[in-house]
Amino acid sequence: MTTERSTPEVKAPRHNGGPNEGGRPSLETAVREARGALEGMSRSMPELARASRGAVDDALRAIESGSDERLTAGMTFSAGLMIGLLVGGAPRLLIGLALLPLAAMGLTLADRRGGPRKAAAG
Repeated sequence: MTTERSTPEVKAPRHNGGPNEGGRPSLETAVREARGALEGMSRSMPELARASRGAVDDALRAIESGSDERLTAGMTFSAGLMIGLLVGGAPRLLIGLALLPLAAMGLTLADRRGGPRKAAAG
């Protein structure tokens, strides 16, 4: 019986889809790609800010025009979401974001139920 042994092929190491040529071309390519991504993001930021402002304005308008029952239900949902995130160990940032609608609805309800304000004597 004879046994054949084959030697494995030795291939040149490849990095980032191409042969390793000292690392310089791949570094320059990565810098160019990062710069292009940042430039694209900076061009889209004003549009994102306008869209966000429009969404916040619409949400506040909906809160102000909603009924007291609807605001109470929204506050209950937001409080439950916040408590669930807190118990679940969510990051504090998410818990804080869950408090934003609760605060907006609560302030609107408090403003409605506050009644007429007395003018300061002067």
